[in-house]
This record gives sequence, C-alpha cells and structure tokens, in this order.
Amino acid sequence: MDRLTAQDPRRIGQYRLLGRLGQGGMGQVYLARSERGRTVAVKTIKPDLAQEPDFRRRFALEIAAAQRVGGQWTAPVLDSDTQASSPWVATGYVAGPSLHEVVSRDFGTLPERSVSLLANGLARALTDIHAADLVHRDLKPSNVLLTIDGPRVIDFGIARALDANHGGLTRTGATIGSPGFMSPEQVRGERVTPASDIFCLGSLLAYASTGRTPFGTLDTSVHLLLYRVAEEEPDLAGIPEGLRHLISGCLHQDPERRFGLPELLSLTTPDGSREPWLPGPLIAQLGRHAVELLDSEGPESRTDRRAVGAPGQAAPASWAGATPASPAAPAPVWPGVHPSAQQ
Repeated sequence: MDRLTAQDPRRIGQYRLLGRLGQGGMGQVYLARSERGRTVAVKTIKPDLAQEPDFRRRFALEIAAAQRVGGQWTAPVLDSDTQASSPWVATGYVAGPSLHEVVSRDFGTLPERSVSLLANGLARALTDIHAADLVHRDLKPSNVLLTIDGPRVIDFGIARALDANHGGLTRTGATIGSPGFMSPEQVRGERVTPASDIFCLGSLLAYASTGRTPFGTLDTSVHLLLYRVAEEEPDLAGIPEGLRHLISGCLHQDPERRFGLPELLSLTTPDGSREPWLPGPLIAQLGRHAVELLDSEGPESRTDRRAVGAPGQAAPASWAGATPASPAAPAPVWPGVHPSAQQ
C-alpha cells in the first residue's frame, strides 16, 4: 500500500482514507475505514467517465445489483455514491494478494489440488454473482484475491457499466476486459451471458496452473491474443492431466457446450482433508502479507482484528471482508476451515 499524496482526498463519504491500494482502468482504489471501524476498499471513477451521464446511470444500476450479491466468496459491495462529483463504490476489504501477484511475482504456479479448490471457490462466487443477474465480464487473476480460507472475487458489477456505455468498445477502440481472459463472444462484440464468465474461468485456471493463458503469455501482442481467443482452440500444454477435463470443459468456443456451474461444483468438491487449500509456504506468505497490510493501517485500525489464523484455522469473516454463505447453497467444509466459519 502506498501513502496518500497531496492530491488525494482525506475522506470519501463516511470513509477516512488510509492509503492507496492501487489504480485500475476505471480509477483509483483506496484503503479506508468507516466511522464504525470497518476496513473497506473504496474505488473512485475517473473524471472522464464521471462526466458521461449515461455511464452514471448504468453504474448506478449495476452497483444496485451488485449490492444484492451475497456469499462468502466475494468482497461484498457495501456502499456507493453514483451522483458524487467523483462517483465511488466501497467494498469489503480482503487482506490478501491477487492471484496474479501470487503466480507472477510472489510464489509461482499452484499445484493441482489448489487449482481444483480455487475452481470450486470461484464457481461458488459466480453462482452468487449470476443469481443477482450480473455477469462479471472481467474475471482475471488480478480480480481474484487469495486468503487462507479461500479465494474472493472483486470488481463484479462494474465492467458492464462501461461495456454498456460504449457498446463493447471504448472510444479508443479497445475491448472491455483483459485480452488473455476474455471469451470469444466478448472479443467479437456479441451478446455476453453467464457462460462468458465460465470461459474466462477456464483461462484463469490455466494461468494458475501454468503461468500463462491457453492463448499465449501475458506479454503476447494484444491483437494476437484476441485473434487466438476468437478463432483458435486453447493450448492446454503443461496443464496436469487431472485438470484437463475441468479446464477444457470451460473453454469451448460454443457457449452452450461449456460446463455449467453445477457441473464445476461437482467436479471440484472439496476432498474433506483438513490440510490448508494452498501449499504451506504460500499460507505462511499470505500471513506475512496480511500482517504487513494491516500494520500499515496504524495500530488504531487493527482493533479486534487478527491478521491471519494458523494453518487449519479460518480468519474471521470481518477480517476477510466476507459475508455468510447463502443458505440456499451450503458449501462442503473447505480444507483447513472450521465448519463454523462457513455458517
């Protein structure tokens, strides 16, 4: 986390800003605390987008839908102001690194069991997102955060506002989404359905397993990546045999032939082991990462917070920014997570 600059506001809505978490294509992301002491991530929208009335209208509709998303596998949308001079949205804060950071910088590719359990958690997140009549549209490694008790999906309900505003293209002609993690229908500008997220999930799982997408490495030319996604079969070289059926079933060109979420959940049911879902060295690294992030908030912002549980012990829901799992779809006990953490 970076310190606030002289140009940054010190408060947004009821939230006191603590630092900069990063900057994305749509705006700046801050770490903040509410007046009641909850730690959140606040994303502001770039001025050029904020000046477009149609974008504000779409943004308001999509945020309202995103606030209906429940479950423990997403960072919940807590608050927003779509009419502010600089529109913003606040979500639950997840004290964990992104899958992109873990694979590309901090640790490397994940073992087969971890990738299967990653798929299970992300399928549960998509179940909650799709139940709110949302399609994520930008499911990529930087939008998946890893915690000791499972993955969390962020930034749902935002990409569609930009997509609808520009008909699938920005004014510079760039497609909405991330080239290596888009579906063929996104690339072609066709109607996007929940099956599009399944295709993106397949690419994401391949990346977690091999460090590259099925259509090239992340430094491949954007135009070449888009062509391969739209026109070629995925390259599954290097993917363990035990994951090939899972990943290939997500990556059919025809959306109707892709796995549905129930099939994905069935294929990736947790094995009942009490071992953590991630390798031991990565669990330890997640603990250090969480401590560093929470220490950077200052002592007063860490009241009643435990940075990370010991292996085999879940972090509290308030720390992870999670909400209770939907009673309509009870989850099997996850590896290394006490059942009470999933109630």
